[in-house]
Amino acid sequence: MAFEGLSDKLEAAFKKLRSKGSLTEADVKEAMREVRLALLEADVSYKVAKDFTASVTEKAIGAKVTESLTPAQMVIKIVNQELTALMGGTQSRLTTAAHPPTVVMMCGLQGSGKTTHCAKIAKRLKAQGHRPLLVACDIYRPAAIKQLQVVGEQVGVPVFERGTENPVIIAKEAVKYAKDQGYDYVFLDTAGRLHIDEQLMQELKNIKAEVKPHEILLVVDAMTGQDAVNVASSFNEALGIDGLVLTKLDGDTRGGAALSARAITGKPIKFVGVGEKLDDLDEFHPDRMASRILGMGDVLSLIDKAEAALDEKKAAQLEEKLRKNKFDLNDLLIQLQEVKKMGSMKDMLSMLPGVGNKIKDADIDDRMLDKTASIIYSMTEKERTNPDIINPSRKRRIAAGCGMQVEDVNRLLNQYRQMQKMFKQFSGKGSKKKMRNLSRMAGMNGLGGMGFPGK
Repeated sequence: MAFEGLSDKLEAAFKKLRSKGSLTEADVKEAMREVRLALLEADVSYKVAKDFTASVTEKAIGAKVTESLTPAQMVIKIVNQELTALMGGTQSRLTTAAHPPTVVMMCGLQGSGKTTHCAKIAKRLKAQGHRPLLVACDIYRPAAIKQLQVVGEQVGVPVFERGTENPVIIAKEAVKYAKDQGYDYVFLDTAGRLHIDEQLMQELKNIKAEVKPHEILLVVDAMTGQDAVNVASSFNEALGIDGLVLTKLDGDTRGGAALSARAITGKPIKFVGVGEKLDDLDEFHPDRMASRILGMGDVLSLIDKAEAALDEKKAAQLEEKLRKNKFDLNDLLIQLQEVKKMGSMKDMLSMLPGVGNKIKDADIDDRMLDKTASIIYSMTEKERTNPDIINPSRKRRIAAGCGMQVEDVNRLLNQYRQMQKMFKQFSGKGSKKKMRNLSRMAGMNGLGGMGFPGK
């Protein structure tokens, strides 16, 4: 995941601060020197790194330490605030036109992920009840139109194309078609090049002048390092972009170019691509990303993932069962299936405070969920409904039926009993909201049953 190296180096710098009872000006400056080096190694531009550490140093030296914080905690708090400000301060959402359709022009270099991210954003909007339309304006790259049609079909969003006609005319006709047919978002998948050239920019300027898009998003590959900053600056100067979409933020990238691109262009990061699947797209929250970089976790994003992926009707049914203390292994099986929709286990666990750095080198196999499910599938309906009847001979039969060990069956049953105890504690005195959150996250609480980090 991006920023892992930066997180490690910041953690090392702050560890030295925590060992001191009080901080001198020299201590702060030494820590900021290490922070600046960490930022530079993470591909943050020199100017951005220098300005950032100068601002933190000034505020840290002049800050009054509150009674509830140690001097080291105060410095970390200031770094967190400055990191959040560096990445935009607050979340910036996609523009919505007063009179539909909202026209979004997607631009960027070839290979940055424009076409795929047109579909990713369109899929997200469709899930929210919108009617997006994808438009094939890249008439140069071989199979570009076909690729857009394929991803459009996969996310259930129609594609407007006119073959190799002039892209400016295609864009104009697409917007008119969208108005006539009642589409409320239009995504123009424009052409890219291997490098910036005048011909590319002129075509994009012509499209902008003709259809007057409400939003121009630049798609930037986070793995291109400092070159991402040059690309962002050039497109911004030529077109006046409105926001950034960072792709491949899940890869083995230092990620600092993302911070630089935002700081140098002054344009907000609106979305980040965190995987190859069409569901692997997150809205960008500067405060949450700052917390993750500093090893504080990102519980809010984890909850967002749960709410987006988990079936509300099933959650309500489970909530009712929890209230009556009737949670059984059939319910756990349903929750495991729901949790699988949320993506990689390692990514989800990394969002928990204090867990990220501990599991970064861990070999967490997503198939463990399937193995847990296979144990439950090996049980009879009576055993799933009433696990207390599972004696040693039944355990041996269950283990043999799923190709697992008796120890694996015991581990799952022990975890199930722990969950029962926890739910029982909440059922009597917990609020309805707390019970709903428990029901949503029941499957995640069961991950420890197959050896995942946690409870």
